[in-house]
Amino acid sequence: MTNLEIAKIFREMAALYEMQEVQFKPRAYERVARSLESLGKNAADLYQEGGLSALEKIPGVGRGIAFHIEELLKTGELKIYKKLKKSVPVDLDELLSIEGVGPKTIQILYKKLKIKSVADLEAAALSGKIAKIPRFGEQSQKKILKGLEFHKKSHGRYLLGHILPISREIETRLKKIPGVDKVQTAGSIRRRQETIGDIDTLITAKHPEKVMEIFTRMPDVLEIISRGQTKTTVRLKFGIQADVRILPPEDYGAALQYFTGDKNHNIETRKIAIKKGLKLSEYGIFRGKKKLGGKTEEEIYKILGMKWMEPELRTASGEIEAAQKNTLPKIIGYGDVCGDLHVHTKWSEGLNTIEEMALAGKKLGYKYIAISDHVGTLRVAHAMDEKKVLQQIKEIDRLNAEFTKKKIGIKILKSAETNISVDGDIDLPHKILEKLDIVLAGVHDHFNLPKEKMTARIIRAIKHPNVNVIVHPTGRVIFQRPAFQMDLDKILKVAKEFGVAMEINAFFDRLDLRDEDIRKAVGLGVKMVINTDAHNKNQMNLMGYGIAQARRGWATGKDILNTWPLPKMLDWFKRK
Repeated sequence: MTNLEIAKIFREMAALYEMQEVQFKPRAYERVARSLESLGKNAADLYQEGGLSALEKIPGVGRGIAFHIEELLKTGELKIYKKLKKSVPVDLDELLSIEGVGPKTIQILYKKLKIKSVADLEAAALSGKIAKIPRFGEQSQKKILKGLEFHKKSHGRYLLGHILPISREIETRLKKIPGVDKVQTAGSIRRRQETIGDIDTLITAKHPEKVMEIFTRMPDVLEIISRGQTKTTVRLKFGIQADVRILPPEDYGAALQYFTGDKNHNIETRKIAIKKGLKLSEYGIFRGKKKLGGKTEEEIYKILGMKWMEPELRTASGEIEAAQKNTLPKIIGYGDVCGDLHVHTKWSEGLNTIEEMALAGKKLGYKYIAISDHVGTLRVAHAMDEKKVLQQIKEIDRLNAEFTKKKIGIKILKSAETNISVDGDIDLPHKILEKLDIVLAGVHDHFNLPKEKMTARIIRAIKHPNVNVIVHPTGRVIFQRPAFQMDLDKILKVAKEFGVAMEINAFFDRLDLRDEDIRKAVGLGVKMVINTDAHNKNQMNLMGYGIAQARRGWATGKDILNTWPLPKMLDWFKRK
C-alpha cells in the first residue's frame, strides 16, 4: 500500500472522528496524512527496514497510528476504519473535495437526505432540498452549488505533488532494466504544471518486450489498457493513466520536444516549421523526405531558429518569441534558494522543534531559516500570545549562539505568521513585531468577502509598518477552494510601492501565487519569496514545487529574495 493510499484512509478517519465529535483524533490523523504525502520515502520501505520504531519516526506518528500503518501494510485493510465507515457509508473522499462541505455537513446530509455521493449532492442541491434543511437555507445551498461547479472543472486531474513521486519511481524502475538508455517523463509533469492528467514516459531501449513486461507488472498497476511493442498504457492504483513509449535514439529528441510542450506551444513551433518549408512531428524535423534532425531537442529548436528553452516555459506565453530574439530570462534554478522563510514548529501547530527544523534546513544546504509560527488570535492554529512570542525570541537567540559556537553554519531568523483581520489589521502589537527579523501576514478566515472588501483588507495589511511578506496571497487550495475575489493587479502595485514581498507558497495543494500571477509580479518589479509553509521537517523538501512555480512564472534570482545572501535580503526588508 502506497503512502497516498494510507493518507487517504487517515484523512477519512479524521473526518469520521470529527463527525463523532471525538477530540484530538481528527487533527492527529489529518497531520499524519499530510506527513505521509510529503514523506519522500515509502512507509512500506521504512517498515521493512526498521519495523514499528521506524514508522514512529514519521512526523506525527505515535505508537497507535504506527500499529494502524502496520496493519494496512500487512493486510491492505484497517478494521477500525471499516468500522467507522459503517456509521456514515458515503463517498467521503469525493464529498470532502467540495468547498463548503465538511464532515459535519456530510453527516447531516446523510441523515436528512441519504446523500452518499457528489451526484446525490448535486441532485439534492438542484432540486432545492438542501435549502429546506434546518440551519442550512438558500445561502448554504448556493455555496454547495458553487463548490460543485468548481469541482467539475478539476475532474480527472491530479496534484503534481501526488504524481511526481510516482513518475520518478517509474523512471527509476525503467532505468534499472538492462538495455535501457534514456528515460524521461514528458508532458505536464516535465513542465511542472500544478495539476497532471497522465504520465507519459519516453525511453530508448534495446529490448522493448522486456521493458513492457516489467512495466505492466509494476506493483502499482491496476489494469493494462493496451500493450504494444512501442507503446503500452496502464492505469495505476491511484487512478491515473501511465504510458511508456519506446523510441529509436535518432527520434528521441523530436519526441521529447513534441510531448513536452503544451498544445499551444506545439502549434506555434509547427507553424514556424511550415513557414520555413519544413515539417515537424514527433519523429523529427524534415524537408520533404529528408530528415534534418530529431536526436536532441536542441537541434530541433536550432533548426527552427531559436534557443532551447526550459520545459517549464513551453506554454506559448512569449517564450517562442524570446527564444527567437535570444532574450529568454535566466530563470531561477532548483538549487538557488538559500533559505526557507515560512516554517512552523511545536511552538504553534508544527510537529518539530526549532532546532530540528533548523538542522533540517542545514541538511538541505540552506544558509538561513525563519521560524514563522502562528501568532495572535488564530486559535485553530494554536497561535502564540505576546508572552510566548517573547519566550520564542529568547530560545532562538540561545540556539543561534549555540550554532555559532559549534560552527553549524545556519542562521535562525525570528519571524511570525500574523493573521490579517477582516478590516486588514494585524493581531500583534508593534512593540512585539519590531523585535522580529521578518513579519509574515496572511488571510486565514472570512474567505468570501466581496472583491472590494478583500482588496482593501490585504492592501491595509501591506501598508502596516511591520509587515514584510503576504503569505499564500490569493488563498486558493487546488481542487478545494478557488482564489479570493480581489483585485490582484492593484494589490501588487501597492506591494511594490510599500516594499512588501509576495509569497510563492510551495505546498503542492496551494502553489500560491499561480504562474500567471508570478509573471505579473515580475513585470511590475514586485519582489517574492518561495516558502514551504512546512509543519514538519520532511515538508521542507517541498521547496522544489515552489521553485517550479516561479520558473513557470519567468522569475529570476533578482525577483526572489530568498535566493539572496542573508545580509542583502535583510537589508531589503529593513528598508520598510
